[in-house]
Amino acid sequence: MKILLWSLLMGCAGAALAADPDQRLTPLSDPPPAPGFTLQDMDDATHRLQDYAGKPLIVNFWATWCPPCREEMPSMQRAREQLAPDGIELLAINVGEDLDRVFLFLADYPVEFPILFDQDSAVLEHWPVKGLPTTFVLDGQGRIVYRAIGGREWDDPELLRQVRALKTAD
Repeated sequence: MKILLWSLLMGCAGAALAADPDQRLTPLSDPPPAPGFTLQDMDDATHRLQDYAGKPLIVNFWATWCPPCREEMPSMQRAREQLAPDGIELLAINVGEDLDRVFLFLADYPVEFPILFDQDSAVLEHWPVKGLPTTFVLDGQGRIVYRAIGGREWDDPELLRQVRALKTAD
């Protein structure tokens, strides 16, 4: 567990330096099915990946101690506001932290999308996460079609266009 968290910390530092200035998402040539999960949110409600089947979904892995994670959170909220009318949801999976720490963080970075908790990193271990933040975009069939390692401005028009195009493709 300590090795995993250390590698994520190092990945976070590297991701901050490697953030894509063009805001592109990396397409996966042979999109794998997204690993399922069942996680609780801040209100103790249960969220399952299959609850979001049939429509595109953005899944972000993050932590409060990660600078690019903090920087991208407001743009994720703006993106969610723009994508929600299209039926596209965004989930943020916090890795390795407790409810109190995240609650304090959200006082400074309020969001309306679900924040889920992977306190023991069990879900993280099944996803191809290279560092924090890592974000995946799933198509309506539950396949990982795009990946973004490092922070993004999620309300960037080109990035939103890529995500919305999945809605019409399914």
